[in-house]
Amino acid sequence: MISCTEFIPAYSELFKYLEKRDGKEAVTKYWDRIAKDGLDNLHREVSQNGLKGCWNYWAHALNEEAADFEMTLDEEKGEFRIIMHHCPSKGRLLEEAHLQPYSDYCGHCPALYKGLIESYGLTYESDLSGTANAACAAIITDPNVKK
Repeated sequence: MISCTEFIPAYSELFKYLEKRDGKEAVTKYWDRIAKDGLDNLHREVSQNGLKGCWNYWAHALNEEAADFEMTLDEEKGEFRIIMHHCPSKGRLLEEAHLQPYSDYCGHCPALYKGLIESYGLTYESDLSGTANAACAAIITDPNVKK
């Protein structure tokens, strides 16, 4: 079986192709479609468990991808954080000398997750300032938790 990381260069090339052919809107539309139809596990976790569901989902997904990350969940503060020290997807693209990663490759994460997370009354913020080094962060909060 091929691991999910084997498809990373293909995803990056697909994003570049879509943008070249039909503009950035085509990439965004593609990401919207994935967000709508491809995140059943995250929907289920968040609908049943709220912030703890975020923890459950990303603990599984990021460990499966062998990411270098740390996560914190503070239910009393209503806060879940992911600090990605090294994203294996972006890292792989940066390691391949013959590839030029899609310019907004890392934009797919907030594009996929923000709307879904916020549909459950949570807030989603991301920090993509470190993506040139395959690093990023996300914070999901529950505004209903009194701090």
